[in-house]
Amino acid sequence: MLHILMHSLEESAKLLPFLFLTYLLMELLEHKTGSGARNRIKTAGRFGPVWGGLLGVVPQCGFSAAASSLYAGRVITLGTLMAVYLSTSDEMLPILISEAVPVATIVKILAAKVVIAVVSGLLIEFLYVKVLKKREKDMDIHVVCEEEHCRCEDGIFRSALKHTLRIFFYILLISLVLNFIIESIGEDALAAVFTGMPVIGEAAAALVGLIPNCASSVVITELYLDGIIGTGAMMSGLLVNAGVGVLVLFRLNRDWKQNAGIVAVLYGLGVFWGVLIELLGIAF
Repeated sequence: MLHILMHSLEESAKLLPFLFLTYLLMELLEHKTGSGARNRIKTAGRFGPVWGGLLGVVPQCGFSAAASSLYAGRVITLGTLMAVYLSTSDEMLPILISEAVPVATIVKILAAKVVIAVVSGLLIEFLYVKVLKKREKDMDIHVVCEEEHCRCEDGIFRSALKHTLRIFFYILLISLVLNFIIESIGEDALAAVFTGMPVIGEAAAALVGLIPNCASSVVITELYLDGIIGTGAMMSGLLVNAGVGVLVLFRLNRDWKQNAGIVAVLYGLGVFWGVLIELLGIAF
């Protein structure tokens, strides 16, 4: 139990600086920008998926959580959020580096994730706005305030700190539960969920990748390096591996049906791209 507690604390603590900077940014946007500036942020959303895909691939664990918070306040668009989710993948890069994987291979994997994230994000943005004629709600940090049941009139820094601590404890609680489950069943049992199933390997890998815990990205990356799963299954699992970002989304975004839809689309995209990569025989 002590090991589980320390591991959960370590995982959650890594998020603190990113969460605080995110909420600080949201507070600044709410208090310091006028309606004209906010409209410019919204209109820039069409290019958001490009930045989301590029920034999401940077190896830091808090970006998906930050993106979820920004989306809950409608600072970024749905396409941008999805691009971040698809681009990021917890512990993949550190493991690839520690296992002395050739630089060329690492670059190809990262490039593939960025391209898939940007293309998918732009496509979602187009379908959501142009085809479905949906319109994002106006930017409103007070939505986050109300969900956290706190006051946002305590000053920018104090409000940002309150939001950060509340989300931190929420993530820590979930991480404790997940780590306990994973320690109980073992990573080998988790790996067995999608090994030996070549036809539906990508779908099973994506299910594992959705687990909001670094263990899922570790298992998927290690199995790929050991040659147990193919490139398609590896990409499916890592594309949906948005980490605690999904937890933060469900915590802060009021529309649970929309949240479920976002996760469903994320899962579908992960499986689709993984199967496509496998069918095309792409190898890194």
